[in-house]
Amino acid sequence: MRLILTSIVCMTLALPAVAKPPLREVSEIDDGLMAIAIADEIRKNCDDLQPRMVRAYRQIKALEKRAKALGYSETEIDDYVKSDKEKKRMRGKAETWLASKGVNPKDTRALCKFGRDDISRGGPVGYFLR
Repeated sequence: MRLILTSIVCMTLALPAVAKPPLREVSEIDDGLMAIAIADEIRKNCDDLQPRMVRAYRQIKALEKRAKALGYSETEIDDYVKSDKEKKRMRGKAETWLASKGVNPKDTRALCKFGRDDISRGGPVGYFLR
């Protein structure tokens, strides 16, 4: 019995650790943050649109909780959220996403229209605006 337990422990230790993908590759986390980031950019540029701060805060906390449930540490989450490299990447991703929706992110009027339209249709960005 002891030999069997020792063998199982040795085999378990010999297995390679399953590496988690970087948080940027976990779409439910990355896409969720992107929607909040786009809504934040819209509210900064569109006087007639206001943020839904409580919704954004709750979503951020839910995404953080989900990341922890997936095995990411507080440090890994903080590094992902605070990284200048990740912020730059997220800006590019958001601009590409907006462009795919026919919106030039540099055109404030188009951005504001998108925000209003996304509120009307209950979209992921409009959810964080009013």
